[in-house]
Amino acid sequence: QSVLQGIILLPLRAICITFILLLAWLLASIATFHQPGRGSLPLKGWRRRMIQRTLSCLTRTAYLVMGFQVKVKGKVANLPEAPVFVAAPHSSFFDAIICALTGMPSIVSRAENLRTPVFGTILSSLQPVAVSRQDPDSRKNTVAEITRRALSGGQWPQVI
Repeated sequence: QSVLQGIILLPLRAICITFILLLAWLLASIATFHQPGRGSLPLKGWRRRMIQRTLSCLTRTAYLVMGFQVKVKGKVANLPEAPVFVAAPHSSFFDAIICALTGMPSIVSRAENLRTPVFGTILSSLQPVAVSRQDPDSRKNTVAEITRRALSGGQWPQVI
């Protein structure tokens, strides 16, 4: 009976996750369409709310469809309390759970990830701090950008 359930559930889950991913891509595309500043300025107004609310909800839903139920114990630090939120070690797709639970903050990511089809658009909507592994000054520039955003007085989203 469990094999039969797997045969039925696996395609249903795959279809649902694909639908959620494409919907997230569409919403991220809308939110970043003709984005002022092309990533050098923070998203504001409806664009920022759209990313924070809808992508957070879609990410949580995707994990629920995959069979993960996440419970938060305690209180998640908000932007004024913690402009930089550290999650380590970040080495798996579970990092997206942390992003969803903290309201889709900006992340630090490889610059190459921004060119990935579908995921790159979604990632770009989070206004990431892009790290170039070819640039020898990248580490210094990344620290400077994180510091600039943390000291922006809430103009930029929380950085994870």
